[in-house]
Amino acid sequence: MYPDLFKSKVFYLPATFLFLVAVVFLTFNSKNEPPKEIVIPVTIPEGYDTSEAADVFASKLTTFDKDRFLLIAKAKEGFLFPDTYYFFKLDNEDDALRLMSANFEKKVAPLRSQIVLTGKTEKEIITMASIIEREAKGDADRSLISGILWKRLSLGMPLQVDAELETYKTKGLPKSPVCNPGLEAIKAAIYPEASNYLYYLHDKDGNIYYARNFEEHKANKLKYLTQ
Repeated sequence: MYPDLFKSKVFYLPATFLFLVAVVFLTFNSKNEPPKEIVIPVTIPEGYDTSEAADVFASKLTTFDKDRFLLIAKAKEGFLFPDTYYFFKLDNEDDALRLMSANFEKKVAPLRSQIVLTGKTEKEIITMASIIEREAKGDADRSLISGILWKRLSLGMPLQVDAELETYKTKGLPKSPVCNPGLEAIKAAIYPEASNYLYYLHDKDGNIYYARNFEEHKANKLKYLTQ
């Protein structure tokens, strides 16, 4: 009898003890383990201006103050790098501005020596890049359009680009960037492609047609814009 009782106590006491330890551990862990943060990806496409970027952020981040973002970002147009960013639930407009500005600095810093060699200011390069971003259809067109636009400026011609309507009335670059360009557009502004072209146009499908002179340009208009 006594040996059996002893064996019973030896068997059940450790099991009870372990059960209590497990309960305490689980209770403590459930109350003190910080909740896992939800990561929210936000993609700002190349060529979006600050207003378009604000709309995207506002649709993703619950604490994002769109009006405050626009107030601060207005002076940073062109210098907020378009990319995919990852935010936590409570991140706000300050976090968005900080990340986009830091990313711009990271991307552009290696190009600054080349920008100096162009003889143009960084703002001029970014402004041109913002136009190229809106005017070009893809990588194949950026450098060629860059060459055309820089040539127009050198000849004293107005840029006349749809990306910024004031360029139909005044000569020179716009006073500030018209959007936030991506890296390839910035590189295209730094490294324009020389060509014999001076004009280009987009058809209704976005395809681009080039012309060496105004007569060719008028012919392209008749051929591709009157169909």
